[in-house]
Amino acid sequence: MTQEQLLKRLQKPTGMVDVILDTDTFNEIDDQYALAYLIKSSEKLNLKAIYAAPFFNDKATNPKDGMEKSYQEILHVLDLMDEHRYDSVVYKGSETYLSDEQHPVISPAAKDLVARAMAQPDDKPLYVVAIAAITNIASALLLEPKIADKIVIVWLGGHSYEWHDSYEFNMFQDVAAARVVFDSKVPVVQLPCMGVVSHFTITGPELEYWFRGKNKLCDYLVDVTTKEAKHYHGDDFWSRVIWDVTAVAWLLDGNFLLDRLEHAPIPQYDHHYSFDPTRHFIRYVYGVHRDNLMKDLYLKLTQDT
Repeated sequence: MTQEQLLKRLQKPTGMVDVILDTDTFNEIDDQYALAYLIKSSEKLNLKAIYAAPFFNDKATNPKDGMEKSYQEILHVLDLMDEHRYDSVVYKGSETYLSDEQHPVISPAAKDLVARAMAQPDDKPLYVVAIAAITNIASALLLEPKIADKIVIVWLGGHSYEWHDSYEFNMFQDVAAARVVFDSKVPVVQLPCMGVVSHFTITGPELEYWFRGKNKLCDYLVDVTTKEAKHYHGDDFWSRVIWDVTAVAWLLDGNFLLDRLEHAPIPQYDHHYSFDPTRHFIRYVYGVHRDNLMKDLYLKLTQDT
């Protein structure tokens, strides 16, 4: 891909686009919002498949367990939304992280991404919204490097370049995968967490006022968000990031995000970035119009499911 072609691919798309969502849905609570928001944005986003991504924290005994629980949570959200038309295109992802930067982790998700990407017309890229450790996508790139010319990755991962480190959940779980993606010269839109999309939060009173009682999905989101928040904050004042929503929002036509071109960073294994001004460009999100995006999220998720 020439630089001219790359820069064109890094522009926000117009018209309908084909989308895949890669998600560690059981990890916290924001993936559920993002999945529902994507489905409810069908005026522009044509959801082709959903991949369960690995994760490992106090909710999972290992990355495989995290992926399996995320797979089941995807199906649960689809059930709450009565969107069973997507059940057949939910795929299990990697059971481990990359062991190095040369060897993919074979999974149904990685193989499906290769097949779908290679089947895309040359002038119609497949947009991969990734809101988890980027193992599945990196594995697909290692399996078939040609898909770099067929996809655009919109990844919520890492922290802002001004932050003191890059020790962010989606990035630190699989630094090798992040390096594969940023080295592949695939078009990437990066949404950093702390210092950028960390601005997209919601509070308990907002949830109760705007979302409670609207439909099964909204009641579930209120309950799980409140439970998650109280686990960390008790009954004190709290707000919770639901930043995964912003990765979906980048593809939409509203005035939601601010972005610019940057040279691709180099994630290091000591959880910092290195920079080289001769590297290829990516698109970097640096700001969020929080209220604009929250209103759109509210209007779409409170529709009848």
